[in-house]
Amino acid sequence: MGQVTSEQVNLMLRLYEERREPRLREAREWFSANFHVKNEADVMRVCPPGSKENAYMRMVLSYWEMVASIVNRGLIEEDFFFENSGEQWAVWEQVKPMIGAWRAMFSSPTFLSNLEEQSQRLEAWREKRNPGSNAAIRKLLAQMQQALQIPKAHAAGG
Repeated sequence: MGQVTSEQVNLMLRLYEERREPRLREAREWFSANFHVKNEADVMRVCPPGSKENAYMRMVLSYWEMVASIVNRGLIEEDFFFENSGEQWAVWEQVKPMIGAWRAMFSSPTFLSNLEEQSQRLEAWREKRNPGSNAAIRKLLAQMQQALQIPKAHAAGG
C-alpha cells in the first residue's frame, strides 16, 4: 500500500461530500433501483431523453467517470480509495450491457473508459483480498434487483 497524504484524504472527503449532495444522492438512489437495462430500447423506456431519469443517469455516470479519472491519475492512492468505495463498480456493472452501443452511438471508444478501467482494477483488488467476493456481490445485486421488480409487477398487475 502506498502512502496516503492529507491532501488525498481531504480530496476523498470532498468527493464523499459531493455524493451526499441531495440531488446527486437522489440520482444515485434512482440509478441503483431502476437502471437495469440490456439494450437501447430499455434505456429509452427507463430514462428517455429530456426526462428527470435521463438527467439522473447522466449525473451518476458523469460523477463516477470523474472520480475514476481522479483516482486513475493517482490523485488519490488507489488502495485507500478501494478500501472506502465500491459503488462505482456496481454502477459499471449496470452500464456494461450498454457500453458497446453507447461507444458506437457517440463515436467515442473511450466513453466511460475511466470507470471501466477502475472497475476492472477494483474487481482484481477485491478478488485478491477476498476470493469469491465479486461473484457473491453480483449474486446479491441480482437478488436485490429481483426483489425490486416484485412490487413493480404487483403494481402493474393490480
